[in-house]
Amino acid sequence: MPQPNQSSREPREPGAIVEIRRSARRHRTVSARREGDRIIVMVPAGLDAQVERQWVARMVDKVERATPRRSAKALDADLAPRAARLSQRYLDGRARPSSVRWVGNQERRWGSCTPSTGTIRLSDRLREMPSYVVDYVLVHELVHLLVPGHGPDFWALVARYPLTERARGFLDGVSATAGLDIRDDDEDG
Repeated sequence: MPQPNQSSREPREPGAIVEIRRSARRHRTVSARREGDRIIVMVPAGLDAQVERQWVARMVDKVERATPRRSAKALDADLAPRAARLSQRYLDGRARPSSVRWVGNQERRWGSCTPSTGTIRLSDRLREMPSYVVDYVLVHELVHLLVPGHGPDFWALVARYPLTERARGFLDGVSATAGLDIRDDDEDG
């Protein structure tokens, strides 16, 4: 059995994974959410194994009923037009990514951009967050297509998105609550 504050992954159906995260800080509550193709179930670390299995099954069923899975390609296809609308509205249409997609391998970032190829990747952790937060991260990455680094010119363009501070506060809160090591980008320069 994993140690407290660790997680384990269990296959559910072909291609689906249930990840159980055990926390010593969690005492009474069990919760679950979908992250991409995974269902994350958070349980108290000291929960009896049989009780844990019952709770995991119940929570997975609840999440599956509430959030039917869409294919990764369908979800990715939604991002390009969204990015184009945001670029047009806040950046005069100047930021034109070659691709925008969801990824599940970003542990310390909400998004990333490779200006040389024009690719933007968003952490699939964002999928369950409010749309204004996803839009902020998209705008942030779109600005990287125009301005390298995180200097004053960069932040001036990001600030054109009117919910920037609210979204940054939301992400900071999520990071702190979940114990994620995601730093604020303005530390980079």
